[in-house]
Amino acid sequence: MTNPHDIVIKPVVTERSMEEMGEKKYTFVVAKTANKTEIKKAVEKIFGVDVDKVNTLNYDGKMKRMGKTEGRTTGFKKAVVKLAAESKEIEFFQGM
Repeated sequence: MTNPHDIVIKPVVTERSMEEMGEKKYTFVVAKTANKTEIKKAVEKIFGVDVDKVNTLNYDGKMKRMGKTEGRTTGFKKAVVKLAAESKEIEFFQGM
């Protein structure tokens, strides 16, 4: 089995993600190859919570230019994890 820390890379801290924490929704950048089931198991194992639902979004990198050179920013996958109503909240985000 893969390490859960290889699936959940980092939390996303934006105004919108902070507002959704009141509804027990937490946003993470996850591995591009991870599916919803793997993400659910990883979050449950790392934080010890009960996950109700997982929504994923794939982002392609944007085209950027620096002078005459063109390139692309890295793409990533984002997961919005909704916790069950009876589940405890994730302490990592408390006090932000």
